[in-house]
Amino acid sequence: MKIGISCYPTFGGSGLIASELGVGLAERGHEVHFITYASPGRLNIQVSGIFFHEVSVPDYPLFEYPPYSLALASKIAECVEKHGIELIHAHYAIPHTASALLARDIVGKDKLKVVTTLHGTDITLVGSDPSFLPVTKYSIERSDAVSVVSMFLKDEIDRVFSCRNDIKVIHNFINPLDYQCKDRESLHAIFAPKDEKILIHVSNFRKVKRIQDVIKIFIGVRKLMKTRLILIGDGPELNAAIESVKGENAYEDLIVLGSRDSVEEIIGSADLLLLPSETESFGMAALEAMAAGVPPLASNVGGLPEVIDDGITGCLTTVGDVDEMIRRAIELLSDENKRRQMGENARGAAFNKFNINTALDEYEDLYGNGLN
Repeated sequence: MKIGISCYPTFGGSGLIASELGVGLAERGHEVHFITYASPGRLNIQVSGIFFHEVSVPDYPLFEYPPYSLALASKIAECVEKHGIELIHAHYAIPHTASALLARDIVGKDKLKVVTTLHGTDITLVGSDPSFLPVTKYSIERSDAVSVVSMFLKDEIDRVFSCRNDIKVIHNFINPLDYQCKDRESLHAIFAPKDEKILIHVSNFRKVKRIQDVIKIFIGVRKLMKTRLILIGDGPELNAAIESVKGENAYEDLIVLGSRDSVEEIIGSADLLLLPSETESFGMAALEAMAAGVPPLASNVGGLPEVIDDGITGCLTTVGDVDEMIRRAIELLSDENKRRQMGENARGAAFNKFNINTALDEYEDLYGNGLN
């Protein structure tokens, strides 16, 4: 098939999944065209069968805000006519599905099918906003096929939109080849030369991630054992987090690495991932940690219980219960055998339940339904 993929080319979960999906499809013999304003951070465009088409947005004085949605629709229509793309896989309803539907109207409904994957905030935050709700509902209902990354998100869509079409749950995934066994001890020693325990947090540092809870857990654990905290990512709450650590006189044990194209080895060097979010539609950071053999300590919200088996592959606690999170972190970090066993359980679950090959089968089936 000739497949177009439109996504946000950022370091969030949707961009990661779209990139990995595109590469996986190309390796199966499909021709995959990424259509967006920048090449996704983790996309390997050197893979045979992968193409990238940049969307240029005009900057005219007439437009107070650049009309990206319209520029994207025009680019999709152009790529359909020029490259024979049969299907657009849009990640996020706004603007990608809306733009793809407009492109479909331009080229003709018999020439292009639109498949949508909803990842979370496009529904729970943006899509449910009264300003965008009608467009989001329209985008979902007019898609030829729709998938979501968790049962939690499917239930949210049913609750908020009462859409008429069927929605398939296809969980996010990892590629086991990206998480082969490394020399964890050597990696650990790079970040913890004095044999400290390593806590890690990976996110876009927005309020929903409860970054101050991450800091409180770190400080609480650090009072009882030598501990360092690694922060990966960037966002509006990062500077406040750094200042909080400075206020606790713990800055020497903070490592801020910013956004990274690849996080597998860094996560693998840690002892525990912290994810005390207000909500998560899936929890890609938790899955990546599990694949690296690192137990996640997370909130019992959203799609996280679909990823983490409490007490077996990680720990789930009530949102905002920092004391309980500290207690469970110390319990694991104090018993290396238990921590290692939980990490092995997590790795096995990630490889078996959330394997890219299973997801590719499911997406190819979804495409088939969309083309029928």
